[in-house]
Amino acid sequence: MALTSGSVDVAVIGAGHNGLVCANYLQRAGHSVAVFERRPVVGGAVCTEEIFPGYKIDVGSSVHIMVHQTRIVEELELGKFGLEYCAMDPWATYPLPDGSGRAICFHKSIDETCESIARISPRDAAAYRAFIESWSPVARGTFRAFLAAPTMANLGRNLVMAKGPAKGTEESLRRIFTGYGRLLGETFESPEMRAAVSWLAAQSGPPPTELGSAPFAAWHAMVHETGAAHPKGGSGMLTQALAKALIAGGGQICTDAAIERILVEDGKATGVVLAGGNVVRAKSVVAACHVVTTFTKLLAPADVPGDLLERVRHINIGNGFGATVRCTSSELPDYGEGQQSKTLHGMQLLCPSEEFLRDSYADYFSGYPSRRPPVLAMTFSPIDDTLAPPGKHVLSLWSQYFPYKRRDGRHWDACADDLADSVLETLFEYAPNLRGKIEQRYIQTPLEIERRIGLIQGNVMHVEMSLDQMFCFRPLPELANYATPIPNLFLCGASTHPGGGVFGASGLNTAGVVARHLRTGWKRLLPV
Repeated sequence: MALTSGSVDVAVIGAGHNGLVCANYLQRAGHSVAVFERRPVVGGAVCTEEIFPGYKIDVGSSVHIMVHQTRIVEELELGKFGLEYCAMDPWATYPLPDGSGRAICFHKSIDETCESIARISPRDAAAYRAFIESWSPVARGTFRAFLAAPTMANLGRNLVMAKGPAKGTEESLRRIFTGYGRLLGETFESPEMRAAVSWLAAQSGPPPTELGSAPFAAWHAMVHETGAAHPKGGSGMLTQALAKALIAGGGQICTDAAIERILVEDGKATGVVLAGGNVVRAKSVVAACHVVTTFTKLLAPADVPGDLLERVRHINIGNGFGATVRCTSSELPDYGEGQQSKTLHGMQLLCPSEEFLRDSYADYFSGYPSRRPPVLAMTFSPIDDTLAPPGKHVLSLWSQYFPYKRRDGRHWDACADDLADSVLETLFEYAPNLRGKIEQRYIQTPLEIERRIGLIQGNVMHVEMSLDQMFCFRPLPELANYATPIPNLFLCGASTHPGGGVFGASGLNTAGVVARHLRTGWKRLLPV
């Protein structure tokens, strides 16, 4: 739909999943909403495209875990708009790198998970059960805190008051503020368990040594409660359903509609100016795009008060993060005799050891691509036959770590094939049957991630998920509650609390803040 002028209650910039969640909830609250997306398709980093004819390829996130901790799918009745989930069980598998065919399988069921671990280490099976039990209160409190604006009251109620992971306040705090590498070293004896859970924790970004990163090794305690899933037809079916729900309710979505700037008059946001000069006025503007894009490209410098523009420029975006090789193949990976039926339903953790992960990060920290990168392989063809032609398969290989700015000065477009070759070599070490069976590949270097889906410097979390940029510090203290110092302008998306991943919590939280703002008088005191 081409809305080129006029007025609405709320203009949302960006049709990623958070922007669409925010738009849907504001519409349900009775407000007129228009969403503007610069690309020809909706979805942002939750998008599925036919990169190769006949294949549905995710170009961003693939696994949906955290969204199931929210009420979004049920409340917005997304099943009516084509969203159907395929359960992933086991949701993650760690094939042992020795080629024996043995694997640690992480099921929704803790009992089944512990049975799998016990085949490798009986002691670690008991340790894992105790680990999940001790960290579950913290994980639940964290997710409750994620589903509200990061006020001190919210954090205190849900995190400070949560039962700690150890006896004694001091020991609990020590564990929470340590790095996940040390925590896992204290918890598990087998190198396989340490490597598996370390690679899971590394998906959030911080390395194993970073202080305060221990909870990243424990958040998946919640997966044992809700499980993980893959949308039938690809990850983008979530955003397609959100778009259909919005349109069905009377909302408007404008694709190929780049925003030139946010209109600010008398110090207040009053609408958006589209590329070409047309103006759409709005009572509130929600920037559901990168925070740095919002302040450095969509706002005139004179419209940003005080030193905020300079502070935004100093937000730690990070020097890239990971990269993905999207493949089509004539075979599925075979990690060893008897394991194929189990390993291919979820995330396949291809990281031989903790040292392997640390060496990869060391290369990245020095400014170079990882020479031997760990891989998170995903093959959803066995649980979703809509993704590829009969007898063919799609294979997504997320890998870390790869700097956006390379110390050797080489341009990513000139060495994308080198990246893909190194990622595939890790895969072939685990699944030698695939050597020669990869038919097509689409390489998402950090630069290509930035170029295609607007993630600056290729960081899929928008900005670093470090302790100083989480909760009431994300992305900056004065921007943490979704409102900005510019009246009527709000922020939404992975740049804000609670961060990246297929979650929708930021969109849900922002909708509540904007809905309250749009009320008048005493009605602002009512719960949203």
